[in-house]
Amino acid sequence: MGWRDRFGLRKANRKGKARFDRASEDSDIKALIEFSKSRVGVEFFVEPETFATRTTAVAVATDGEWIRRRCGSPEVIRKVARDLAAPAYDVQIVGYPQRMRDWSARNKRGLSMDE
Repeated sequence: MGWRDRFGLRKANRKGKARFDRASEDSDIKALIEFSKSRVGVEFFVEPETFATRTTAVAVATDGEWIRRRCGSPEVIRKVARDLAAPAYDVQIVGYPQRMRDWSARNKRGLSMDE
C-alpha cells in the first residue's frame, strides 16, 4: 500500500490525481499577462503538476520581481509567452534564475526590518 492510499488521498477507482488545489482561472492568466506587460524583460518558468498543485507558471522580471499563478497546463503558458514574445522555460530543466532568489531575499529582509 502506497502512502497516498494509506492516508486516503487517492481512491482506487479515481482517474488522475487527488487535488488540494483549485483549477486555474482566467484571472490567473490575466495576472501573468498584466505582470509581463508592466515589467521589463519578463521570462516565464513553468512548474510541473504535483500531487498537491496543478501546473503553475512563475513570471520573473529583469530586476527579479516575480509572481506565481496557476496556468492549467504547460501549453497554455507557452502560448501566452509566444503571444507576448517572452521566453518560457521548464523549471525542472533550467531552474529558477538567481535574480529571483536575490529579489526574494531583499524583500524578506526589508519586511522583517520594518516589523
